[in-house]
Amino acid sequence: MTSPISHRLAQLVALGRIGIGCTALAAPTVMTRPWIGEAAGSADARLLARTMGGRDLALGLGTLRALGVDDAEARSWVALAGMADAVDATVTLLAFRRQPRVTRWCILAATVGAAVVSFRVAVDLEAPDPGTTPPGTVPASE
Repeated sequence: MTSPISHRLAQLVALGRIGIGCTALAAPTVMTRPWIGEAAGSADARLLARTMGGRDLALGLGTLRALGVDDAEARSWVALAGMADAVDATVTLLAFRRQPRVTRWCILAATVGAAVVSFRVAVDLEAPDPGTTPPGTVPASE
């Protein structure tokens, strides 16, 4: 059985992701300025921030929906969100010297932290029982 703490952490990470996604869609410069500095005000950077916001919004909403069904269904959503954060951390590290000195460590810590928490929670979420039929499927007739 999944621990209530893991379930709650998955919810909190999903809600945070939804908040980040909505902010990136509504005020893209707010989200990108700490990451890329003055370039955040360009039309191209705002466009990219909004597309990333859509990704985060979709991952957060999908995770919450899956958590409402059962933890086993949410497991892959949480792991995939962690993968997105791990990619963000990797590309942040690759561009580290070009990022604003004041915020680059915070951005790296946030992306690595989100990836670690997501992967850890995904491991803790209840795995599907191999002898059961997944929700929404019809068992095969014998």
